[in-house]
Amino acid sequence: MKLAAVAFYGLAAGLLAVGLRELLTGFEENRCSMTYMFEYPEYRRVALPRRVARLYPAYGLYLYGEGVYAQETRALKLTGAPVLFLPGNAGSYKQARSLGSVALRKAETMEGGLHFNVFTVDFNEELVALYGGSLLRQTHFLHESIKAILRLYKHLKTPPQSVVLVGHSMGGVVARALFTLPRFNTNLVSLIITQASPHLAPVLALDPYLLDFYSAVRQKWVNQANKLRNVTVLSVGGGYRDYQVRSGLTSLPCPPGDPNKLSLVVTAVPRTWVSTDHLSIVWCKELVLATVRAFFDLIDPETRQFTENSEKKLAVLNHHFIKHPVRLPGETQETPVSISDLPDAWSEVNTLRLAYSTPKEGQPKFFLFALSSRRKAYSHFYCRSNNLEMTSWVYGCLQKNGSSCVFAADLSKGTELLPPYKVLTLRLSDLSSFTHLFVSASNLNGKQFTVECEWQREESQTLSVAVPHVLSFGLTSSDVTVNSSGLLHTIKLQHFHQVYQAFRINVASQCKVQKDRLPSVYRIKVPWFREDSLTTVSVPSVTEISGMLHTSRPDNTSGALLQLHTAPNCQYKVSIRTSLPRVLGQILRFCGHMVPVYTAVTLLLACGGQVSSILKSRRAADMSQMVGKGLQPHKVNLPVYILHIALSCSCFQEVWSMLFLPSMDTLPPTFPDVAFHEEETPGEEWVHLLSPLLYIFGAAVAYWGSTLLRLVIRLISLVLAPLHRPSVSRDCGTLRLRTQLLITLCLTVMGGTSCGALSIFASFLFHLYRVLRLQMTERYLRHMLNLAPRKHKEAENGTIDPECLSRSKESNGTPLLSECALQEVRDDLQLHLCLSALFTLPVMLSGPSLIHWIRNLRYSTQLNPDPCWPYIVPLIFVYMLLINCNTLKLSNSKLLPLTSCLPLPLAIIMVTFSPLHLYRITYFLLASLIPLALCCLL
Repeated sequence: MKLAAVAFYGLAAGLLAVGLRELLTGFEENRCSMTYMFEYPEYRRVALPRRVARLYPAYGLYLYGEGVYAQETRALKLTGAPVLFLPGNAGSYKQARSLGSVALRKAETMEGGLHFNVFTVDFNEELVALYGGSLLRQTHFLHESIKAILRLYKHLKTPPQSVVLVGHSMGGVVARALFTLPRFNTNLVSLIITQASPHLAPVLALDPYLLDFYSAVRQKWVNQANKLRNVTVLSVGGGYRDYQVRSGLTSLPCPPGDPNKLSLVVTAVPRTWVSTDHLSIVWCKELVLATVRAFFDLIDPETRQFTENSEKKLAVLNHHFIKHPVRLPGETQETPVSISDLPDAWSEVNTLRLAYSTPKEGQPKFFLFALSSRRKAYSHFYCRSNNLEMTSWVYGCLQKNGSSCVFAADLSKGTELLPPYKVLTLRLSDLSSFTHLFVSASNLNGKQFTVECEWQREESQTLSVAVPHVLSFGLTSSDVTVNSSGLLHTIKLQHFHQVYQAFRINVASQCKVQKDRLPSVYRIKVPWFREDSLTTVSVPSVTEISGMLHTSRPDNTSGALLQLHTAPNCQYKVSIRTSLPRVLGQILRFCGHMVPVYTAVTLLLACGGQVSSILKSRRAADMSQMVGKGLQPHKVNLPVYILHIALSCSCFQEVWSMLFLPSMDTLPPTFPDVAFHEEETPGEEWVHLLSPLLYIFGAAVAYWGSTLLRLVIRLISLVLAPLHRPSVSRDCGTLRLRTQLLITLCLTVMGGTSCGALSIFASFLFHLYRVLRLQMTERYLRHMLNLAPRKHKEAENGTIDPECLSRSKESNGTPLLSECALQEVRDDLQLHLCLSALFTLPVMLSGPSLIHWIRNLRYSTQLNPDPCWPYIVPLIFVYMLLINCNTLKLSNSKLLPLTSCLPLPLAIIMVTFSPLHLYRITYFLLASLIPLALCCLL
């Protein structure tokens, strides 16, 4: 039975390791270019009012500078446009150097002396993603910093009226939280750019302050969405390389009709097209360049400050972060274009496809396409060119003179930039006012490039394929072959619209004729969110694409698309297989926060099993055996699922509301914009179906974690044994009543005046010492009995003499050196090992607040607010009482039958209410441990 448990939990741990490996390493290599400082960076501290400095001694405001610019701004006489960088969780204010340095280099090439003053806030590198008590304090300091920055420009004739905020990670959440302050003037901030900021929900909710903060921000931006429509917010997610904040959480909760709130993934940003990890998104040169270019385009030439025009802000952000057409933001195209009449430069194309490469000698060249003969047979006109210059190149002819066009309208606005070339697709039904199209392939500067165009029929170049089921485990594949007679093909991936799906998409291309061709681009296009990913390959080639999603489709209708920008006259074979490692990685990416809950459930049921064993046989079972039996999905997951189904009925919901019960915890929304409506979303049933697997993962963590704890205790006891006098009593490591009361009082006072997590950790150490003494005693008794002349094989075989049971009922009936004494110590050791494993959970959950308190000791000796204050007294009380607990006291307690019934219902309640509120685990553990502690008294 033990070998079976080891094999089962070994397999579970292996699957968990495969998923973790895929989550942490299963992505593309970092293709971001590093940003470098050309001169030594300097951070000049900005003086704040005494009141602000006294209220926030740990925080600071700095101005970034380099070289000559740093010397010129020494007196803080500033003339640029203010930009304020906000670091995130444990982030340094010095991370602003990438943005500041690139902005300074870019300003050197700008006319008129346009430049930015990049400020940065020092939040003391606080762990605000895990401890929410500092978020409101950071928000207030940010407000004071903005007012201090604007005061530096009062000497200007037209001083700036607002500051642009760039927030990384939790810094972006703090930026949006500004608008929740009652005295904040919303005109002070009109543009916010966030990088890898979890706007929908916190990654881990380890204290209630974090959730309260998120709730206040969400309610402000949802309930007053109309008042905040003029505030432009751009949220950029990092992609799959960022395993700390998944990109689905970076979606802004906003009404669907608000165009000023933009959410996207960095892989879809033009001229970037790379995935970034949580830190590299700050210094990724490609993304920093896109941000700085957007900033310069946002400058109003008259005021030399950021524009307040919402339409211009939206146009600039769309240009640099979404589509990047060839036209610069703000350029008009309605005026017809006059084309010079050069008969030799014009050629009319009567074939279905054009492929033209410019000569080395510069010459004007225009290709004319007649629309009248193509309208019925074709639906689109597609064109691409690897000339990436920002120039217009496709026109609709308004007036034709012979073989040339005299007046034309520019149709290049819809151009989209891809890594190797720019592409334009025109719908013929939108071109009814034109008789011809023409493409400019002029290379007056002698630059060589290629232009390829064709007429397309959408239905003939669109294929559909059903993706394999997620439970196919890669044994089956969905294959489709594209015999490329065109330049663009679209494959509809049917039923690919959920985040738990993951595929290996192999694309093999081969051509009959070997010649130079433009590269092929494979693009996974997600219609409901800007999370496209692009892969550029040469032809012929064999390429594997990772097919995964950051967000699910709300209506479960059509799936994602695979667009193939292909080479003509080549064949493309597409094979789609489910990837089990990637499926496991996606499950952990979206549901990983539920694994600690099931770990706590397993340990709680293990302790419940120990109590039941003591109640039935007056003995404690082996710890690993009890933890192994803590996996009971039929008793835990089934009632939770039944409750979920019952809550779908309105009558049951009314009863639930009348009882003032909180709502069930489920996943944070995996659909964009769903958080705005705050209603239950369809398609999340898969979470309940995956609950048994997550339970298995949590049980594996509990099983091997408790095994590791037992091994560590054995090693530490070996080290400490020479420092302690040998003991043969089961009462080793216990405390006298007076000592117990004194320690409990001291720890309570310490927790109330400094940090509750510190008292909890100290209480855990007292109990750990009790376990170590039991381990030393067990080893000493075992060695002494091996040396004794009598050999009792019962103890070695796991049996026990019946006399031991009768003696154990008496308080002092067991000889000090006997097999019975050894058995009693072993029973107590197994009991306290289970308790110690359970006690580690409150310590780990309160760890972030303890770390925060330690790092801020120089500013304050008391943690305020302290998330541990509601349960610190009962938890210390429980720890201290259970130090003196043993199997004899428990077996004689009248409360033990009632106590043995509590773990299972509490485990069900924990799974129901804790996945999004991890701090509740401690409360549910207390509800089980308090009766157990009382058993030691009654």
